[in-house]
Amino acid sequence: MDSIRTLILKKTKEVKKVANRSNRLLVPGARQVLNQFKEEIASEFGVKLGSDTAARANGSVGGEITKRLISQAQKQLNE
Repeated sequence: MDSIRTLILKKTKEVKKVANRSNRLLVPGARQVLNQFKEEIASEFGVKLGSDTAARANGSVGGEITKRLISQAQKQLNE
């Protein structure tokens, strides 16, 4: 889990530049890393991601991703 976080932290700086409020990622490998992170969190929460899962459950995973990425960014800024 720490290796995924480390990779995300390295890529976060590069991913920040997103144009016109789109979900387009500018770093080629970032999508795969974020998907792995999403699956890891979903597994921790016991959520099976997909269209047949309640929005509340899927949203909890997205919220946790945001929470963890912000936490990691704050740690980086404090270093």
